[in-house]
Amino acid sequence: MTFAYTCFASPVGMLKLVASERGLAAILWENDDPDRVRLGTMTEQPEHPVLIETVRQLGEYFAGTRTHFDLPLDFHGTDFQKSVWAALLTIPFGETRSYAEIARQLGRPTAFRAVGAANGKNPISIVAPCHRVIGTNGALTGFAGGLEGKAFLLELEGAA
Repeated sequence: MTFAYTCFASPVGMLKLVASERGLAAILWENDDPDRVRLGTMTEQPEHPVLIETVRQLGEYFAGTRTHFDLPLDFHGTDFQKSVWAALLTIPFGETRSYAEIARQLGRPTAFRAVGAANGKNPISIVAPCHRVIGTNGALTGFAGGLEGKAFLLELEGAA
């Protein structure tokens, strides 16, 4: 499978937006670990309809006029990872959840470390809001876009 990509200059740095024929497959950070999200061959296609719509919606989000994304998503991962990423989509704008709360939501209350690992592999950052997941004690914890990026997104949403 070949993926289309374009780059988007955002307040949290340059983001690489990646789409398949089914939907948005990834939002990658400027200094992302290349092994964090593994996808197939990519070709630059800024005219891809999903990428055009993603750029529009991210622009609105960063401008403070969008609180919910409406994009087709194409997650690539294990069944457990996909269940965690689906749970991320249920966290309302401006709110946070702990890894333990997500584990309980999935019916696996002792799996908070596995939830953390899946959260760290979330390929569709911002749209699937892994930045809204924090430590049980309220501390900001690991984030592919860096803790400054996480703090910025939470502040943008009024959750900081």
